[in-house]
Amino acid sequence: MTAETETHVRLATLRLLNRVVADLNATRDLKDTLQAVVDGVVSGLGFGVAAVNLVRSDADLEVAAVAGNDELRKAMAGQIGSREGWDRILATAEPWGPLRFLGHRSGLADVGDVPSWIPDLPVGDHPEAWHPRDALLAPLHTPEGELVGVLSVDLPVDGLRPAPWRREVLGMFAAQAAIAVDNARLRSEMLRAVARLEREQLALRASEESFRQAFEYAPSGMVMTGVRGHEQGQLLRANDALCRMLGYPAPVLKRLGLGALAHPEDRPLLGGHLGGTVPVAGCTELRLARSDGTYRWVSLRTSQVADGLGDLRFGLTHVEDIEDRKQREQALVHEASHDPLTGLPNGRELRARLAARFGLATGVSGGPVGEPYADEWAVPAGAILSVPEGAVVVVDDPPAIERRGVALLFCDLDGFKHINDNFGHHIGDVVLKAVAERLTAAVREGDTVARLGGDEFVVLADGIGREEAEEMAVRLRRALSVPIPAEGLAVPLEGASFGIGWAEEAAEPEDLLRIADEHMYANKRRRDRAQRRAG
Repeated sequence: MTAETETHVRLATLRLLNRVVADLNATRDLKDTLQAVVDGVVSGLGFGVAAVNLVRSDADLEVAAVAGNDELRKAMAGQIGSREGWDRILATAEPWGPLRFLGHRSGLADVGDVPSWIPDLPVGDHPEAWHPRDALLAPLHTPEGELVGVLSVDLPVDGLRPAPWRREVLGMFAAQAAIAVDNARLRSEMLRAVARLEREQLALRASEESFRQAFEYAPSGMVMTGVRGHEQGQLLRANDALCRMLGYPAPVLKRLGLGALAHPEDRPLLGGHLGGTVPVAGCTELRLARSDGTYRWVSLRTSQVADGLGDLRFGLTHVEDIEDRKQREQALVHEASHDPLTGLPNGRELRARLAARFGLATGVSGGPVGEPYADEWAVPAGAILSVPEGAVVVVDDPPAIERRGVALLFCDLDGFKHINDNFGHHIGDVVLKAVAERLTAAVREGDTVARLGGDEFVVLADGIGREEAEEMAVRLRRALSVPIPAEGLAVPLEGASFGIGWAEEAAEPEDLLRIADEHMYANKRRRDRAQRRAG
């Protein structure tokens, strides 16, 4: 597999993982969550079968969900293994990061009373071939360190032991799965408690003390909101879990209310959570302000509580902390859109940003078609402006104001191959990271510096004039003219070639990249000819 192919495979796997994790966190029922875990492994992580061994109330582990093979399901579903047996296997198996590998040569082929399944498959000839008696285990630990289950996977789709990057993806998925399973358990317990409470309320006309206990000691945040008269929309009560989550005392939370704490961009999402009389379908994810000025991602689920006559008494909102999941999702997105060596946006992210800006510069500089032009930009001759009836339009003389648009500066390091050949690729990596830092420091705030690959970098600048763009290219070339310190060496760069393309010259983003690339190579050839003449 080539490096480019492996990169595409990794990106595709990360996208699948992102989708699988999103589906996993959308699941609410414990049974459905467990099935989503094993289905996600089979559909997105490159394994043929998977099983979840769930820790029961008596501490033993039961095979609670299976995916990928009917034979495995018939042989394993519902089987129970002792906690002692599982602890022995997890303690003695080979650690692969957070995973545990049970190899056929490890001497642990006899797993005792722990359920096992050996597929009827031939042994491959490849040195890294997966043996039918191999097994890969992912312990499912909550963030607090509690073991809630063990995810067992088998039959890699390529028939080989998983590569380190695929193990890392499985480890990331297992961490998310543990949180989802733990949350589903808590939800199931809470739903059972709420159902029991509702039955008691119908039978006993609502036991206030019983409800207070369930509310105050719920493991997640809970709020009561008024739905009638002057109390409608007011926060009547917040439990201790929510106070700890947001860092506010209960009286302060009651005075502020959820509406004041919601991020300005998320306030329209609150809707019926603020004392509405119509049930809110599903969950709402938004950010709430903490007392330290930061925002925390939460998931809101609201239901209406009625008395024995069916009259609404208040709204009950469950506030679940999902900050960790959001950060992991954002990390996955960042990893897929940024260069792992330099941390700069990669080619995929550059094209996305370029496409977002391209509509602002197609045709002419100054603004998109059909929108007024900014005061400081020249209005091109023949441009059609949308103005109120009767208004007077004053058009500046075009040469009087420099037109400003979207520029793309294509940068190629001269002689970078010699650095790798003479100093080694590890020094080359140090040089590339230093180049990224110098380019980033030399551009304007808001400009995008991206790495396309190898020694090719791109600067995307909008709202810039031609003279300013030329000056930027000179400034960037000077920033790269100073030798780069690397492991006690001063590594010189032979130079850098730049080419500038303008969005107004291109029909689409790829054209702009091509134009800037062509200009860069033309400048490189001119410099080479000049150096030969000078030599």
